[in-house]
Amino acid sequence: TDFSPLYCDETGKGLVTQYDKNDVESAGLVKFDFLGLRTLTIIDWAVTMINSRADEKVDIDFIPLDDDATFKMLKTAETTAVFQLESRGMKDLIKRLQPDNIEDLTALVALFRPGPLQSGMVDDFINRKHGRAEVAYPDAKYQHEKLKPILAPTYGVIVYQEQVMQIAQELAGYTLGGADMLRRAMGKKKPEEMAKQRAVFEEGAKDQGIDPELAIKIFDLVEKFAGYGFNKSHSAAYAVVSYQTAWLKTHYPAQFMAATMSSDMDKTDKVVTFVEECRSMKLNLLPPDVNQGQFQFTVDKDNNIIYGLGAIKGLGEGPVDNIIEARQQGPFKDLFDFCARIDSRKVNKRALEALVRSGSFDTIGPDASNSERDLDHTRAILMASLGEAVKSAEQQQANANAGMTDLFGDTLPGQGDSGSSYDNFLSTRRWTMKERLNGENETIGLYLTGHPIDEYEQEVKHLVSSRISHLVADKKTVKIAGLVIAMRVMKTKRGDTMGFITVDDRTGRMEVAVFADTYEEYRDKLVKDALLIVEGQVSHDDYSGGLKMRADKVTPLDEARQAQLRTIHLKWNSLNLTSGCSRELMRILDHYRSQGANHSQGCKVVVDYCRADAKASIKLGDTWRVDPVDELIQKLRHEFGHSSIELGYDH
Repeated sequence: TDFSPLYCDETGKGLVTQYDKNDVESAGLVKFDFLGLRTLTIIDWAVTMINSRADEKVDIDFIPLDDDATFKMLKTAETTAVFQLESRGMKDLIKRLQPDNIEDLTALVALFRPGPLQSGMVDDFINRKHGRAEVAYPDAKYQHEKLKPILAPTYGVIVYQEQVMQIAQELAGYTLGGADMLRRAMGKKKPEEMAKQRAVFEEGAKDQGIDPELAIKIFDLVEKFAGYGFNKSHSAAYAVVSYQTAWLKTHYPAQFMAATMSSDMDKTDKVVTFVEECRSMKLNLLPPDVNQGQFQFTVDKDNNIIYGLGAIKGLGEGPVDNIIEARQQGPFKDLFDFCARIDSRKVNKRALEALVRSGSFDTIGPDASNSERDLDHTRAILMASLGEAVKSAEQQQANANAGMTDLFGDTLPGQGDSGSSYDNFLSTRRWTMKERLNGENETIGLYLTGHPIDEYEQEVKHLVSSRISHLVADKKTVKIAGLVIAMRVMKTKRGDTMGFITVDDRTGRMEVAVFADTYEEYRDKLVKDALLIVEGQVSHDDYSGGLKMRADKVTPLDEARQAQLRTIHLKWNSLNLTSGCSRELMRILDHYRSQGANHSQGCKVVVDYCRADAKASIKLGDTWRVDPVDELIQKLRHEFGHSSIELGYDH
């Protein structure tokens, strides 16, 4: 009250100054900035998971700051999820700098700003570190031995504001307060103030027995870089946090990535990025599971990451808390048991459907004990039995409320003679792989138990010249197939539009540049989640150190199939046939008959029929040629089984 007028915040508890930040300081008060970092929470969560094991104990404040394995990882720039070091530009800088100590990390944080990057300071720093330029204090023409201890950690480059202050103290006898005033004056670049400081610096240097002419030359150099100077105490604190996250990622990758994903679980795009990083790190990420999952991502005793239930869309903290509370009575036996034990007011039908589609019930579904279980059939049965499970739970609750005991209480609705809750639903139509994966993508934002291209595995072999993992930069034209997982568009210097797509074929990823002319021709086909055949040349990518591709032609997988597929073979065994299968085949094909002249276009259909004593190949006439669109192939697979359809390509 002696220095500033005050007012109370809305609660009446907090006192707030009516002066702004500059006037507060001018009035004589000290201003502190408190910055909240989510990264500190990530570190805390990771360490808590590590220390929850009986044989582990980590104190993050006392880890060695010279760990070889950590710096080896940093030098590869595999720094996704590492604090301050995960942007594309920073990764590029790391690859050039190759940090091998905590001082280098501190400098990285200070240098990765527009001023230093544009001034040439960064290049000078890197060249000096790697011996490509002479280390001088600060310049080969104008240097002094007194500056060596101050500038040695930064190879003679003036990077920090504290170095400016130390130079003023050592060369010109400034007090700490005076040196701070010089630092401020240089940062604000006020000519009249700088003229005053220049005279003070020159006089002070003379008093220290230093040549005034040399002192002024050094002063000019200091002034030049002071505007780019960064506060080292801030940079060092950030560097330590960066190092701690890098150390955790190196030595406890599962716990670190689980904590990282938990911190951003409400941002699906970020979770997807971290899941891909887990895969590249060879970490095993288990699907969400109502019998194991917590709200956040966790790690089991085998270092598997268990997907956080809170990351499922349509499932909030309340429903997850209710699931965990109900689970305390023991693991859920099946979907019917789950519905009977949870609170239907908190876990509603929408949440239950999200749990089914995300795979959270897989381990309590039909055939759950079989490690080779058919997930497509499992989830189809679970979804089909959901209504009955909810109805059964409501009936049990009504009976309990009325004080009634069910004479046949041990038998749940839906059970057949075998005693399984799912018996009445086993004939449910099996989901397709696409339905299963789309369900995962809708509920957790990514494909977890497979890849959309898996369904086209056999076809892709006929349509491409190489898988992504086998590509080499030999300048030959190649064809690859992949799912578009990312896309960005930019303007060229000429004002044309070009695009970059990242395609994934499960064996690897490739960034494909689609230049202006090609982009205009194919822009409608370049959409996220499209399955494409890309034709072009592969070359080295100087930025990533890997490969990149320039596209000449882009074709949706469906179109490529229609152009090259010659025959659809149906493998029919008399043991598996029903009486109406031929009529059903005709009904399905009828919608996709080719409209080409004289029925000469389209794809032939052949039925390869087999029974115990004979087999035959029945070729349908040309009037039954069809357009082999994806919808037709899927319908045939649904009706007659995935393995009964074989696609014939001619080469």
